[in-house]
Amino acid sequence: MKAALIKLHIAVFLWGFTGVLGKAIELNEGLLVWYRLLLTVVFLWLLLVFKKHQFAVPLKTAIMYASIGVIIALHWVFFYGSIKYSNVSIALVCLSSAGVMTAFLEPIMTRNRIVWYEVLLGLIAVIGIYLIFLFDSKFRIGIILGLIATLLSVIFSIINKKIIVKVQPKTLMFYQLIGGFVVLTLLMPLYLKAFPTNKLIPTFSDFIWLIVLSLACTILSMDLSLQALKKVSAFTQNLTLNLEPVYGIVLAFVIYKENKDLSSTFYIGLILIFSTVALQMFRVIKPKGIKKNTA
Repeated sequence: MKAALIKLHIAVFLWGFTGVLGKAIELNEGLLVWYRLLLTVVFLWLLLVFKKHQFAVPLKTAIMYASIGVIIALHWVFFYGSIKYSNVSIALVCLSSAGVMTAFLEPIMTRNRIVWYEVLLGLIAVIGIYLIFLFDSKFRIGIILGLIATLLSVIFSIINKKIIVKVQPKTLMFYQLIGGFVVLTLLMPLYLKAFPTNKLIPTFSDFIWLIVLSLACTILSMDLSLQALKKVSAFTQNLTLNLEPVYGIVLAFVIYKENKDLSSTFYIGLILIFSTVALQMFRVIKPKGIKKNTA
């Protein structure tokens, strides 16, 4: 059990590290995601072939999985755009708004009832984001991009939740990444025309970070989380995922000294957002009881 929890925390830490890498890579957000998808698809295909993993699915199913992958590709574009137009901390704080979006969207998409307590907590988180948006005006474009990225992430998660029980996770990921890569490739000429850049080819350091992003922060992190899920409950995993923005913001403070660029309103907003996460965790844990083994 201890080993499974360690694997889970490593996976969440790696996901939090993606924001730091996004700032380190000098490519614009569109090309960054395009190269990430390309490398991840190649590495994942090699891994599946090496392990003799059967990943063939009917054409209709493959197209459906691939179309869902377009959502995650666009999520990455907006997420890294948020980092480029603001900073890592702002982009990760925006991801904390996923709670209120999920509270409203999931009942609509799954026809379940709305949990008003979660809506209330989500609204408090929105107030925190609004404080940052209102007083840190230089980050407004980054915040808007970050909120769009979060919305796409929530939609992707809700859809994936419905189909993950029907397919092997690695197979699903493979076709989704291919779908995202193909569509982004088709859109890239229009994207580069709208957002021209002289830097089309990654530097050596960019390429190294892209490999780390693909292998460690995408394939390895997913594999570790799946291994952990065999031992820990989904409840434990979901609570641990709340640490992703925390890890990412701490890394941004340590590596890029972003705390020097942020006003007091950022921290007020951050406290409001993280307090909602803590309250939700307490609400879920309390009925189960500490004595029970929920790990």
